[in-house]
Amino acid sequence: MLKMSSQLDSIISAYKTLTKIPSVAGGKLNNAANRVTAKWSVRNLDKGMNTAYTTSYSLDGNLNVIAQSDFGMDVSNEKLSAVSPRETFKALIREEKNGKDSKKQYLELWSKNTLAHSVDLTSLDIHGDVYADSEFGSLDWSPDETSLVYVAEKKLPKFEPYIKRKAEDKPKLDGSGETAPKKGEEYIYRQDWGEQLVGKHLSVVVVFQLATETFTVLGGIPEGMCPGQVRFSPDGGSVVGVVWESEPRRLGLIFCTNRPSYIFECTLDGSFRKLSGEGVAVRSPRWSPGGELVWLQRRADGPHHACHQLVRRNKQNGAVSPIIDIIDTEVKIATGESFHGVYCQALPARCFTSDGRLVLSSPQKNEVRSYIVDLGSGKISDISNKSCPCSTSVLDVRGDVILAACSSLTTPGQVYIARLPSPGSEADIKWSRITCNSEAPPAVSSATLQYLHLQHQDSQDTVKSFTALYLAPKIENKQLPLIVWPHGGPHSNFVNAFSIEAALFSMLGFASLQVNYRGSTGAGQDSVHFLLKRVGDADVKDCKLATDYALKTFPIDPKKVCLTGGSHGGFLVTHLSGQYPDVYAAVVSRNPVTDVASMFNSTDIADWCAVEAGFEFTEKGPVSEDQLLAMRRCSPIAHVHKVKAPTALMLGSGDKRVPHFQGLEYARRLKANGVTTRIYMYDDNHSLSSPAAEMDNLINGTHWFMEHLNL
Repeated sequence: MLKMSSQLDSIISAYKTLTKIPSVAGGKLNNAANRVTAKWSVRNLDKGMNTAYTTSYSLDGNLNVIAQSDFGMDVSNEKLSAVSPRETFKALIREEKNGKDSKKQYLELWSKNTLAHSVDLTSLDIHGDVYADSEFGSLDWSPDETSLVYVAEKKLPKFEPYIKRKAEDKPKLDGSGETAPKKGEEYIYRQDWGEQLVGKHLSVVVVFQLATETFTVLGGIPEGMCPGQVRFSPDGGSVVGVVWESEPRRLGLIFCTNRPSYIFECTLDGSFRKLSGEGVAVRSPRWSPGGELVWLQRRADGPHHACHQLVRRNKQNGAVSPIIDIIDTEVKIATGESFHGVYCQALPARCFTSDGRLVLSSPQKNEVRSYIVDLGSGKISDISNKSCPCSTSVLDVRGDVILAACSSLTTPGQVYIARLPSPGSEADIKWSRITCNSEAPPAVSSATLQYLHLQHQDSQDTVKSFTALYLAPKIENKQLPLIVWPHGGPHSNFVNAFSIEAALFSMLGFASLQVNYRGSTGAGQDSVHFLLKRVGDADVKDCKLATDYALKTFPIDPKKVCLTGGSHGGFLVTHLSGQYPDVYAAVVSRNPVTDVASMFNSTDIADWCAVEAGFEFTEKGPVSEDQLLAMRRCSPIAHVHKVKAPTALMLGSGDKRVPHFQGLEYARRLKANGVTTRIYMYDDNHSLSSPAAEMDNLINGTHWFMEHLNL
């Protein structure tokens, strides 16, 4: 008991230390690029929530900091904000809680230090909640600073039962235009957009006119189309954005860039047209200084995430052509580096320099790297911070000045700034650090970090290689316990960026191996598509090869190798413990896919089950027994009877993506076979990222390893 208490004390102490380190949540440059506002997020354990705050910095002509704000400003209840083009106004969507389940949203307009307008949007009752998520949310000013546009939930008509005792109906004479409640429709099922977008059914575009304080729900968007990511056109006479098809079914949208969608334009008087073609999925429309529209685009099928094109629409004839095309493996770019394609989920909100070049960031194997793209020639130049191995993510662009966040597994995120060199000299870019927030604890900052490039020898596979990140504390003359850690997705990737989980493992004496198995993004389209029909096989073999390499290369105790992972990472660690029961000593799995066949009919991403198992997704016609059998055979449940390692399962009761009964079914079979098993159930969604759930599952998960490895 004393040992257990000591273990928990050390884990809790390390976790509390790490929660005090803020992460970069955004950053803005003012028009003159002589003032920077950095936005941060930090875990607030006593409040049980994350606190968002801003800090401000004044710069000289050489982009050196000459003054900074004395204290941070709490902006936790600001859902969206936007500064007008000439910086006359700042608009905010503010949300305030009134009790546990009640809230109000306000639109505020600030003119410098004066509150010019404040509108209670909830009481106004012309639409539902304003969308502030990464898929739909936006808040944009018209070029003349007279109007705002945003996206909100469509207001539903009032419903009532067929039989309801009430006062006698009288015709309304107040001119309100309200219709009588609809009878018998209150229980009609209404689809939403799934995981982390629960309650979002049908969106509308709203335009606010400052002079008259009037709100207009934009007409013209076809019924059943859900708009988002809206912004004004350069002349202010129309709005462009993305519309998603919602019929016959709303499949889960978050993390799924393959959903059929269109770039649209709608004039303020309701004339609608599509600007992109059929059969594609689109996102992030942006206007160039020359008035051309660019966006990200891919085929609307296949894996949930994949390589994207960066495309442009010709102003004269409307033709859409690629600036950057799909990259199958790699190409050499102007600055000499290998480039594997575009995999970002969005372009920066402001991504153009004054001379019309575009700036973006994208995962590339083990890092997020940043690039500048010439729209005319398509020339790509790497402008990442190369002073040390790290990830560079662009936050904002103004004129020829770029703001970015940089971090690594050993260094928490900080804000950097650079002035972009002239065309042809991009490699000469010089980054300067602006912020000086918390440093990592010594056990993290001094840790060993290595990029691993691994390959299957004598393989006939079309894709043979993959990568991994190895992080280990510097402990002399001691074999370390190892945590093998495949990512979720499966079409995502690990990058060298600060992670509280990786830092916690390092502080407690664990080495960790983050595996970017074949199928990961950032390594070319061929690698993404290679995994289809090979899940539960090729990805498992990659994790085992990475494990074997680490055991052979690094000072690892072979009896103290364990597994952690969530979602598809949970799928993989439960596969590994079943297929290699004598290699791994303990398992922590978060919301794992354990039976693809049974998940097919209960998840918000049924297409994932079919596509990863090697079939085209359809719900037409008869149910295919062959497909269901293939889904079962590629699932961890097929190997559960061989598992020996003690297994902890962290499940979310509100998980729409991998419903928690997947883990419960797996746990029941483990227990029936005599395997030490524990289930944690959180009132959370798939990510288990709420402060309470994260704290509990990280502490208990790490303790599970220490307890069962006898550390």
